[in-house]
Amino acid sequence: MKKVSEKEREYLRELAKKQLEYANLPVMHEREALWYEHNDASGHRPVVILELNPFGSGLVTELKCDSELGVIIEKQLMKNIANHELVNDDKVIPTHFEVPWKLENDHFGLKIEHVTTKMADNSKSIAYKMIHPIKDLEKDFEKLRPSRFSCDREGTRQLADDVLELIGDVLPVKLVNTSLSWHFAITYHVVELMGLENMMFSMIDYPERFHQLMSFLQQDLLGCAKWQEKEGLLTLNNGNHYAGAGSYGFTKQLPAAGFDGRVRTQDLWVNMNSQESSSISPQMYQEFILPYYIETAKHFGLIYYGCCEPVHDVWEDGVKNLNHLKKVSVSPWCDEEFMGERLRGSKVIYSRKPSPNYIAVDDRFDEEAYAKHIENTLKCARGCKLEFILRDICTLKGDKKRAENAVNVIREQINRYY
Repeated sequence: MKKVSEKEREYLRELAKKQLEYANLPVMHEREALWYEHNDASGHRPVVILELNPFGSGLVTELKCDSELGVIIEKQLMKNIANHELVNDDKVIPTHFEVPWKLENDHFGLKIEHVTTKMADNSKSIAYKMIHPIKDLEKDFEKLRPSRFSCDREGTRQLADDVLELIGDVLPVKLVNTSLSWHFAITYHVVELMGLENMMFSMIDYPERFHQLMSFLQQDLLGCAKWQEKEGLLTLNNGNHYAGAGSYGFTKQLPAAGFDGRVRTQDLWVNMNSQESSSISPQMYQEFILPYYIETAKHFGLIYYGCCEPVHDVWEDGVKNLNHLKKVSVSPWCDEEFMGERLRGSKVIYSRKPSPNYIAVDDRFDEEAYAKHIENTLKCARGCKLEFILRDICTLKGDKKRAENAVNVIREQINRYY
């Protein structure tokens, strides 16, 4: 591995100093207080987060490091710096550098191959397909094996030590566990194993076997989290931590009672979603999907449910019955008015995902049309605890100001209508 040059070292240290400077600005302390109030259902205004890949979207156009370690450090620092300088949403810039535990999982003892295709100039991958190991659920069910979990403790600590040596005296370094962020999208794992069409047919052709599959996956995925708990690998996500589909975990409700310093699953936020089941009926969702999500939710402290799927069809007699439900995603495909009526006056947060098309698809950012889009949400969610999470923004169409402009439009509409 190429060593970090002295020039890179000095550059990274300057970036670390800049991140720490931004992290200690008075506005960051104000935002932190806002998040705690918001997540504990006593906030005075909605929070606004714009989530994007600054390197893929064009917000950051180049990296200066070329050593492997230098790139790892530069990307994290530049993501935070660019967020403050060019987005200026309600994200709280961290006062530390994060090093995630290196965790491995062989996923049910089966190889799920991803075949990618690249752009004409071979510069980057633009799509992929999965080679699903289960072709027929009845015939292939016996291929499944309990997953095997492992942690590269030495490799993780070596990386942490390397980062510490370079910037640790400027910016503290913390070990974190981010592996459970999208872990409990159970139906995503079904699609990985057999494909979406096969999943749909299997519920009809082999209903008992499909229940066996869901039970196996639920227990296996939960088993991974419990293994991490036993191994002392879990880390709290009740502060400035990603917790849910774009949201953050600031809360005084966690850790749970009885916490003695060793993190348990009940001390954590967890995100659960089932985008893959959005085409089945509410009755089928209640029969084939919901029981396994309910069983999983019991083991965690707070639940953020949903991603892009429309939850309104499965809210009644469904999602609303999840234990410890704290936030629900109201995606561009969701009936906003319906969810506003159901969440009004409750402590479950209306986590709105505005359409990304205005920002990432349209050649010109139509601020007037976007303002009306946001105004509609504010009217539908009146009386709800509300947050705006802008996601799935893959490009800014060459306009670096577009991200901050979108945030400003939302804030103006909040001031006008909330």
